[in-house]
Amino acid sequence: MWQPKLKVLLMMGALSISSFTHAGLEEGIKAANEGQFEEALKEFNYLADKGFAPGIYELGQLYENGHGVTRNYRKAAELYQQAVKKKHVDSMFALAVLYDEGKGVKLDKQMAVSLFKQAAEKNLPAAQFNLGVMYSNGDGVILDYKEALKWYEKAAGNNYSLAQFNIALMYFEGLGVQKNIEKSYIWNSVAEFNGNLNASHSRKLDERKMLPAEIAEAKEKANELYERIQAGLYAGEGRIY
Repeated sequence: MWQPKLKVLLMMGALSISSFTHAGLEEGIKAANEGQFEEALKEFNYLADKGFAPGIYELGQLYENGHGVTRNYRKAAELYQQAVKKKHVDSMFALAVLYDEGKGVKLDKQMAVSLFKQAAEKNLPAAQFNLGVMYSNGDGVILDYKEALKWYEKAAGNNYSLAQFNIALMYFEGLGVQKNIEKSYIWNSVAEFNGNLNASHSRKLDERKMLPAEIAEAKEKANELYERIQAGLYAGEGRIY
């Protein structure tokens, strides 16, 4: 008779703790954004002590950037590592950056790639983009333009403008793909829609190599592609129209 009631009480308790930790996280982030770092530090330390991964990550951010505490990359890395063990995606990305730059940890490009890939596979656009950059440059991995394009397209599908711009560059230069000015124009246009000024400049360079009718058709395709991306319907693999 009592067992079901006990289960309900435990579930209610868990929900209460979860609500409290999320409320504390929001309060801490709000305080940090307002420059009230002492209050943010208090909230994030409490959440970190409870093992709450987002709180651990935010505490790491304070140490990495020296907000309310003395900047300490090593401490930040230790905190990110704790959160990574809890599968926290933003911490995977943050720790990857530290390994990539050798801040607070020994410079380790392979570890950076591994962490970026973990975050990228969890659909974090910035990690997908960074992974593309590393494959484009052969940084920590064997240079592989096709692999780079795969990750750029995943980020582009998440409407990440830097990835969209880099795809345009790959088509313009013919890196890992057949050189295609129309596709360069289309991707530059999509990135430009998102406010990328470099893409705007590159699109104008593309236009110099295109006939008026080709430009008109490419504009229509760019609009269609952008609408697909906005709707979350872009699947990648070079199928832009």
